[in-house]
Amino acid sequence: MKYFLDSAKMDEIRYAYETFGIDGVTTNPRHIMLSGKPFLKAVTDIAEWIKAEGLTGVDVFPVSVEINPHIDDADEMIAEAEKISAVSPNFVIKIPATEAGVTAARKLEEKGIRTNVTLIFSAAQAILPAKNGSKFVSPFIGWKEANGEDCREYIRNIVEIYKNYGFYGNTEIICAAIRTPKQIADCAVAGADIVTTGLDVYKDSMKHAYTTQGIGTFCNAWDNTAAE
Repeated sequence: MKYFLDSAKMDEIRYAYETFGIDGVTTNPRHIMLSGKPFLKAVTDIAEWIKAEGLTGVDVFPVSVEINPHIDDADEMIAEAEKISAVSPNFVIKIPATEAGVTAARKLEEKGIRTNVTLIFSAAQAILPAKNGSKFVSPFIGWKEANGEDCREYIRNIVEIYKNYGFYGNTEIICAAIRTPKQIADCAVAGADIVTTGLDVYKDSMKHAYTTQGIGTFCNAWDNTAAE
């Protein structure tokens, strides 16, 4: 399973890459806002860091960048995507899971511009992006579970559909809006290709009370071992 980081903050991206070895980055308008930078400055800074690290190439270190969410016309989506993708060969264009969105994504893939169809909330929504050859599809987890839905079956269904029709491994499944370490594990069990979440969730995934207790026990034993 690959780990992507939800962020447009360079300090978080550097930390997650150096500490956890993240495999890519996903951004959205909220992440850009939280970076405190204008849109173009935020994504250009990421592109420059990628180049400096020698990670050039969408298959090496993909970065999902979302188009202006106000755009709801397929041709306008395509025009916006072409401008954004020209900034870096690592950029994958995030397109909403709407009729206009999947139309734009299909045409962008035909042009060689890779896409990530996002805001997926049902298995049915996940089929057309894969059929049309999008690089990624992003089913959301946290929002659904916050409203009382168990997402394990939802992800399993997408995985099974993709395996049934040869999409699995071609269109990669990014479990998005992950809020807890348990959701990471649930998506891994279900067979998702990727999870994307914030830095704090990755940090929390490495914590356990018994690990802390065990370190304390072993430190005490070390300190009380007979001297040479």
